[in-house]
Amino acid sequence: MGKRHFNLRRSLRTLPSRFERPSKVRLHKSFKRSYREDYKRELKVPGIMHHIFVTFRIIFQNWKLFLPFLIILILLNVILVGIMSEDTYKQFQEILDQTNAKLAGGEIGTVARAGLLLLSTVTTGGLAGDSSEATTVFMVLIFIITWLVTIYLLRHRLAEHKVKLRDGLYNALTPFISTLVVFLVALVQCVPIFLLIIVYSAAVQTEFLATPFYALLFFIFAMLMIILSGYLLSSSLIALVAVSAPGLYPMKALHTASDLMAGRRVRFILRLIALLLTLGVMWVVVMVPLIVFDLFMKQFEWTAGIPFVSICLVIMTCFSCIYITAYLYLYYRWMLKNPS
Repeated sequence: MGKRHFNLRRSLRTLPSRFERPSKVRLHKSFKRSYREDYKRELKVPGIMHHIFVTFRIIFQNWKLFLPFLIILILLNVILVGIMSEDTYKQFQEILDQTNAKLAGGEIGTVARAGLLLLSTVTTGGLAGDSSEATTVFMVLIFIITWLVTIYLLRHRLAEHKVKLRDGLYNALTPFISTLVVFLVALVQCVPIFLLIIVYSAAVQTEFLATPFYALLFFIFAMLMIILSGYLLSSSLIALVAVSAPGLYPMKALHTASDLMAGRRVRFILRLIALLLTLGVMWVVVMVPLIVFDLFMKQFEWTAGIPFVSICLVIMTCFSCIYITAYLYLYYRWMLKNPS
């Protein structure tokens, strides 16, 4: 038998003329009709209730990692951001007592007062001690640090690696710049929401919403702005998780997250709604009894200057950031198991 000679010319003809990129998921990219069979993508993930409780379980099972990290975050917030002053909290109490005396005749109970105090504190920006530009920058930096370190610790713990908090603090901040770029992109995608807030403020001042027809137009406009921001932010939140992987650039993370979320945004938004409801219930269950206890203790003079509620608000804020990060990271891991 003769030798088979290697035909270089034939082998070159069989090579592709250029390197092809992996096919992307492109749904609704033209004016052609999209059929359900084309954009329906299966996603086998655990249920919402399981998702909520397994996030708590992972955090509490690894309390030796997250408790010191929580203490560090509390100290950073107290030093760099500050806490709500006791005088501001007393002003909230006085305004609530005056409203209770005038409108309700003093019939609002202690628990209801505590709930209203919590609502007024959170909605009026009382979580921070100061509202300057430097405080906002420090809040963003602390949030990104919380985000990256939490994902780093969870990634190694779920892989059953031995990891220390020191490793997370030293090594997790490597993709800091990439995460900041994705965060800025997400901030730009919030422009429709910011525009909605500005238009709503102007509409209230000019009594534009007093006319039913104009109120209907504003409602339609508001829904369109919310849907637009929700559509854009749904993939950016996943990109914030994806960009924490070593060596992944921000634009690549955004494109990857967009492909991963194609045809799955509604289910992800339902998870976000469940997350917000969970945080609301958690804050009410934890903070209302603490505020009731503070109202009782403030009857004694020696407790008048202790910012008990302010410190509890900072603790709950830091824990909520850790919980949000763990919640989204678990969902991202589950989605990676269903990429197609």
